[in-house]
Amino acid sequence: MQFLVTSPVKMDTAITREYVCQIHAISHIELRALERGYLQNIFVDEGQFVKEGQLLFRIMPRIYEAEQQKAQAEARVAEIEYQNTKRLADSNIVSQNELAMAKAKYDKAKAELALKQVHLQFTEIRAPFDGIIDRFHVRLGSLLDEGDLISTLSDNNKMWVYFNVSESEYLDYKERVKDNSLLQVHLLMANNKVFEYPGVVETIEADFNNETGNIPFRATFPNPQRLLRHGETGSILVEVPLKNVIVIPQKATFEILDKKYVFVVDKDNKVRQRQVTVSAEMSDLYVIGTGLDTGDKILLEGLRKVKEGDKIQFKYQEPMSVISHLKLFTE
Repeated sequence: MQFLVTSPVKMDTAITREYVCQIHAISHIELRALERGYLQNIFVDEGQFVKEGQLLFRIMPRIYEAEQQKAQAEARVAEIEYQNTKRLADSNIVSQNELAMAKAKYDKAKAELALKQVHLQFTEIRAPFDGIIDRFHVRLGSLLDEGDLISTLSDNNKMWVYFNVSESEYLDYKERVKDNSLLQVHLLMANNKVFEYPGVVETIEADFNNETGNIPFRATFPNPQRLLRHGETGSILVEVPLKNVIVIPQKATFEILDKKYVFVVDKDNKVRQRQVTVSAEMSDLYVIGTGLDTGDKILLEGLRKVKEGDKIQFKYQEPMSVISHLKLFTE
């Protein structure tokens, strides 16, 4: 029986590392009542896209409208008193002190009016930026206290995607990415489809987590179709280039007690079991850390038909020819 034999090959390649991630809108805020009152109007619906400045909710403003009207009247009275006092002061009929008092009363009345106008504005809740309204936590006619949560608003024009990286991978990253260049990454969504727009890693947090040994990275993704939403999950895909590494087909290996082995054909055409370490894994291929060199001959097929020390007849196939016929390159 003739067996198929090949050799490890040294080459440049790349692996894709996958990290579980959390997807956040760049702005995700709570919309809360600024004044006490009944929710009088709801101008939007849950899940609706709204524009900056758009009126979303109105809390019953009647009390504040009445207070504003009262303040307007008082400011008008103070203005008339000030104008009359100014004319008398210009004719030296009243003192400058009386004019100053009238001016102070007028300024106070204007300040009170401005304060009432601010309170009245608080009864209207407007969108501070373009975004999507989340579900409502109250309903029309609800009595709201100051600070009660009404809904949330998410700006998902761009998304921040957080993922954790180990210390060793962080150090590898810092070696690869230099001169303030940005690492490009891709997002694998929950439906196992890759998001069409790539992202870039813009931020790395300051500290490692002592319990996990990880450090959080943040990638920014454009989201022009607003497909991504705040709170989604997925996986970040990072392509890591590997230079001058030894690669063998996965099918040339077997496992014993969680350790990987290959059969090496020696100069006497006898198979010898040899342990190898795998430093990275690709579809159909292993990147070998230790145990093999390009001068070795390894058994590619029939691993279950031989045992340690068997002398075999074999046919040698060039490693690149073997790799080219693997599924990785034929899909």
